[in-house]
Amino acid sequence: MAPPSSSPGVRMVDRIRVSPPPPSNSAREPALPLTFFDVAWLFTGPVERLFFFRHPDPASVLPLLRSSLSVVLRCFYPLAGTIRPHPPFLCSYTPGADALTLVVAESDSPDDFDRLVARSPRDLAGIRPLVPQLPPPREDGAFALAAVQATVFPGRGICLGVSVHHAACDDASTMHFVRTWAAACRLGLESDDGSEDAALPPPPVLDRSLVADPDDLRGKTLAGMARLAPPPPPQEEEEEEKAPMVMASFLLPRHQIDRIKEGAAAKSDAKPSSFVAASALAWVCLLKSGSSGVAGAERSHMLFSADCRTRLTPPPPAEYFGNCLRPCFVEAATADLLSGETADGVAAAASAIGSAIREMEQGVLEGAEGWLGRVLSVLPERPMSVGGSPRHGVYETADFGWGRPARVEMVSVEKTPGTVALADSPEGDGGIELGVVLPTDAMDAFASCFADALGGATI
Repeated sequence: MAPPSSSPGVRMVDRIRVSPPPPSNSAREPALPLTFFDVAWLFTGPVERLFFFRHPDPASVLPLLRSSLSVVLRCFYPLAGTIRPHPPFLCSYTPGADALTLVVAESDSPDDFDRLVARSPRDLAGIRPLVPQLPPPREDGAFALAAVQATVFPGRGICLGVSVHHAACDDASTMHFVRTWAAACRLGLESDDGSEDAALPPPPVLDRSLVADPDDLRGKTLAGMARLAPPPPPQEEEEEEKAPMVMASFLLPRHQIDRIKEGAAAKSDAKPSSFVAASALAWVCLLKSGSSGVAGAERSHMLFSADCRTRLTPPPPAEYFGNCLRPCFVEAATADLLSGETADGVAAAASAIGSAIREMEQGVLEGAEGWLGRVLSVLPERPMSVGGSPRHGVYETADFGWGRPARVEMVSVEKTPGTVALADSPEGDGGIELGVVLPTDAMDAFASCFADALGGATI
């Protein structure tokens, strides 16, 4: 085991391998095949999310966090395993050899906690040390699928970091895992005797045959990846100095969402959803901040993922564990998004997003063999993209026994410029929280646009 390492402001205390207990009633599947939804994410990386909780004695909860994590891994054992990114493309867990890594850390500056849970811009350099890193790949190329980090801020609170590789599952499955772990911790489960199963959320459904693939979309996707995957970027002799990045959270209250919906509906045939309203506002603000789109381009682009669980025929259960997402492509005239008042641009953006959703729902798997090519072709246009979803209830459901989180951040949005994270409101009022990572000047411009759209409201 490698000795704990440290980052500025954070001291690593321990690195623990947490293994699932033996199955209680049936043998585990030795390996899960990757579906066509999964293989598209093989060469991406983890989704990284931080949950901040206030607690007067955070170190006292560490033993229960560890034991309840082991209990939950009984059902979510694939997260303790690995994926080999070559044929036959399996997600496998080997008892005794594989385990999920839990890092325990302590902040050298407990007073930083209040700054880190604020909505105002925070230096990303102070947030990164809280994010758990996946162990390095093995010699055979197999890579770990998940890691967890608990960082204690003595006397103030605790930050739980969860990193899950996207090839293992999508955000709906990740939050199912977090929700189950939170319930097990809240109930004080320290052993896996099955007595409290009824009080936990329904277990994950691991049967990958529930995603039918009669047209060999997996094979076509893998062939497309081999043909279209871009070469690695050339090594630069001198790395350019990058502008410092900051992260900020913006609250879009329920009444403001309704106002955006009404304004957009007055200029189109359909009233947008809350997701569409929030995404449209974010798209316009990113364009105005210069953080999305190409300067002078006549068309602007947006990408987001749609959950296919309820759209497939037959539909897999809501608890299906794995990826079940398809990309949605949105395009609009840049002039329509930027001309006139901010509200006019938001209405145009909402109309374009709504049209893309309606088109997608006419055939959820239509053109699936070409999705990868379309994604790669639009990336040079610097599209806006969306991570997370208010439907996941990251504030509502992640109660480990200490109340709702004080702040939840999807830190991995920094890896894809122009990405906005959407979550339910921490106020529990039906609003939406937007998380953004930008250089300081661009963040100021984004905040100005956001405030203008909300009639002068601030972060």
